Amino acid sequence: MEPDETKEGKGSNLAQSAASKLSQMSERTKQIGNVIQDPERQKRIILVIVCIVLLLDNMLYMVIVPIIPDYLEGLQKAADRAQEVSVHTNSSNSTHTVTKGNFDLQIGVLFASKAIVQLMVNPLSGTFIDRVGYDIPLVIGLSVMFLSTLTFAFADNYASLFLARSMQGLGSAFADTSGIALIADRYTEEKERSKALGIALAFISFGTLAAPPFGGILYEFAGRRVPFLILACVCLADGVMCLTVLKPFSKRERENMPVGTPIYKLMLDPYIAVVAGALIVCNIPLAFLEPTIANWMEANMHSSQWEIGMTWFPSFFPHVLGVYLTVKLAAKYPHLQWFYGAIGMVFIGASSCTVPACKTFGQLMIPLCGICFGIAFVDTALLPTLGFLVDVRHVSVYGSVYAIADISYCVAYALGPVVAGQIVHNLGFVQLNLGMGLANVLYAPALLLLKNVTKMKPSFSERNMLLEDGPTGLYDTIKMEQREKKKKGLCTTIDENGVDTFAQRSYSEEESSGGEYA
Repeated sequence: MEPDETKEGKGSNLAQSAASKLSQMSERTKQIGNVIQDPERQKRIILVIVCIVLLLDNMLYMVIVPIIPDYLEGLQKAADRAQEVSVHTNSSNSTHTVTKGNFDLQIGVLFASKAIVQLMVNPLSGTFIDRVGYDIPLVIGLSVMFLSTLTFAFADNYASLFLARSMQGLGSAFADTSGIALIADRYTEEKERSKALGIALAFISFGTLAAPPFGGILYEFAGRRVPFLILACVCLADGVMCLTVLKPFSKRERENMPVGTPIYKLMLDPYIAVVAGALIVCNIPLAFLEPTIANWMEANMHSSQWEIGMTWFPSFFPHVLGVYLTVKLAAKYPHLQWFYGAIGMVFIGASSCTVPACKTFGQLMIPLCGICFGIAFVDTALLPTLGFLVDVRHVSVYGSVYAIADISYCVAYALGPVVAGQIVHNLGFVQLNLGMGLANVLYAPALLLLKNVTKMKPSFSERNMLLEDGPTGLYDTIKMEQREKKKKGLCTTIDENGVDTFAQRSYSEEESSGGEYA
C-alpha cells in the first residue's frame, strides 16, 4: 500500500506544480498583453514592425544585385552546353548569339519588374488601405513577400526568378504603403511623426546599401539560397509579431472610420503634386546610377569586384546623418521643411554632376555620399509634409497619399534599369549625370510652393463628413441643424431672454475648409 500512496502523492505534486506553472504562464501572458496594449509602447512596437518590413523589402530588392547576373550567366552557359551536345547546326548557333545579345536586357527587365508591378498596383492598394485600415494590408504584403523570398531561394530558371521579382512588387505595394501610413496614423504630432518616419527611412537606406555585400558574401561562401532563406525567416518572424500586436482579423467596428479622399483627387492637389515630383527627381540619380556605374567603374577605373560591391555601402552613414539632421532641424524650425528639401535637391544635383570627374574609387565615394545625404534631406522633410497636407486639406486617412509617395519612388526605379543603359549607350555616362544633376537643381525652386503649408488651418471636411452620417448626440444634432440653416442663409442665435432668433449670415468660418492661411 505504501508504494501506491507514494505514487499518488508524487502524481498530485506533479499536477500541482504543472497547474502552478500554467497559472504563472497565463499571468505572464496577461502582463505581456497589457504591455503590448499600452498605447505608447504599442506605437514603438508598430514602428519596429514597420521598420523591419521596409528593411526586408529593400534588402530583397538589392540582395539580388551580386547574385542574379552570375547565376543567370551560369544557367545560360549550362543551356548552351546542352544545346551544343544535342545539336550542332547553324540554327542552334544563331540562337546562342541572340540569347547572349539579350542577356543584359533580360537582367534589366528582371530588375525593373518589381518597380513596374508595384507602380501598377499602388493606386489600387492605396484605395484598399483607405477602406479596410492599415493592418490587414500589412499582413497581406508580408505574406506575399515571404512567398516571393522562398520563390527566389528555390528558383531554377528565368521565368521563376521573374515571378519572384514580380511577387515582391505586389507585396511591397501593400506592405510599404500600409506601413508608412500606419506610422503617420499612430504618430499624430508633427515632431513625433518626423522622427518616426526618419527612423523608417534609415532602415530603408540600410537595407538598400547593406544588401549587396550581405548577398555577395553569403552567395560566395554559403550558396545562393542562404541569403533568401535568412530573409524569409525574418519576414516570417515579423509577420507573427504583426499578428500578435495588431490583431488584424479581430472583430472591430469599421463603420465610423472616415472615408479617405480618392487617390485621383490627391494627385490633383498642387502641393501633393510638387512633393511627388520632388521624390521622383531626387531618386532618379540613385536609380539610374545603380545599373550603370559598375560598367563605368570597370571601364574607367579598372575596379575590382569587391570595390564594385562596396560602391554604395559607405553612403549609408551620410544618409543616416542627413536623416538625423533633418529631424533635429524640423523639430526646431518646422516651418522650413520645404527649405530642407530644396537644400537636399541642390546637394544631389551638385554631387551627381561631379561623379564623372572621379578617377579613383576613393574619389567616387565623395559624390555618392553627397547624393545619399541629399536624398535623406528630401525624403525626411517631404514624407511628413504629405501627412500634414492630408491633415489640413483632406481627410486624415493616409493610405492613398503614401501610395502616391510609393508611386514616385517606383517611377524612378522602374525607369532606371531600362532607360539608364540606353542613355549611356546613346549619349554617354557624363551626359547622364549632368542631366540628372541639372534636373535636381532646376526642380528645387518649385518647393517654394510649400513655403506657407505650415500656416494652413486644419480642414473641417472630416468632421462635416462624419456628421453627414447622422447625429450621434445632442451636440452633433444641434450642429447639424445649424449647418442646415446656414445653408439657407439663416443662423440661430439666442438672445438675453433665452429666445431663439434668426439672423441673416453670408459667411461662416466653420463651413470653410483647409487651404486658408492664418
